Amino acid sequence: MRQSRIITASLLLCIASVGASFSAVQNDPTWPCVQRKVPELSVGQVWNGPDIPETAKSWDDDATIHALVDEVAARRNPLDVAQRKIVEFAANLPSDQVNDKMLLLFQGLFDTLNRERVQVISGISRYAGKQREMAEDLRKEASRVDAMRGKADTDPDDLDRANERLTWETRVFEERVQSLTYVCEVPTIIEQRLYGLSKTIGQSMLKN
Repeated sequence: MRQSRIITASLLLCIASVGASFSAVQNDPTWPCVQRKVPELSVGQVWNGPDIPETAKSWDDDATIHALVDEVAARRNPLDVAQRKIVEFAANLPSDQVNDKMLLLFQGLFDTLNRERVQVISGISRYAGKQREMAEDLRKEASRVDAMRGKADTDPDDLDRANERLTWETRVFEERVQSLTYVCEVPTIIEQRLYGLSKTIGQSMLKN
């Protein structure tokens, strides 16, 4: 039992130090991910084609483009499948519409996936805030258990219950840390998807 208590305390220290090391390299000290925080993407990061006209911002007025954006932006659809849909769509357009439609499609995908990415980043920040609160509660609980252990008159049953609760709460915290590791990858996954789709759009445009 004593060994279990020592391990639990060590885990708390380890988790706290990991969170601190991640935030130390970020411009935002509250950002929990090892990946650098980039709040929003710019068109230049994912697009190598011609300038996007101001009129492309009205992409959602085109029902066909809107439906295609919804379909190929969805991460449930594999990237290669989404890319094929873009190629097929372009191939079935009149030649004088291809480039204009492709620019509308790019703008729609950029707006949609950039917005989704912003929402994910906001969710990560909220999740991290909850983690910091949990870490502080765990530190207090660990100190309380240590204090109980140091008192000769502490009821052994009370100490066991307190230690079991601390062990359980630590396990929950660790599982949330592991989940956060996976969630931290999502903004990059979205950015890579947008880049891959944008590349296909550019390749589908007709050269002047």
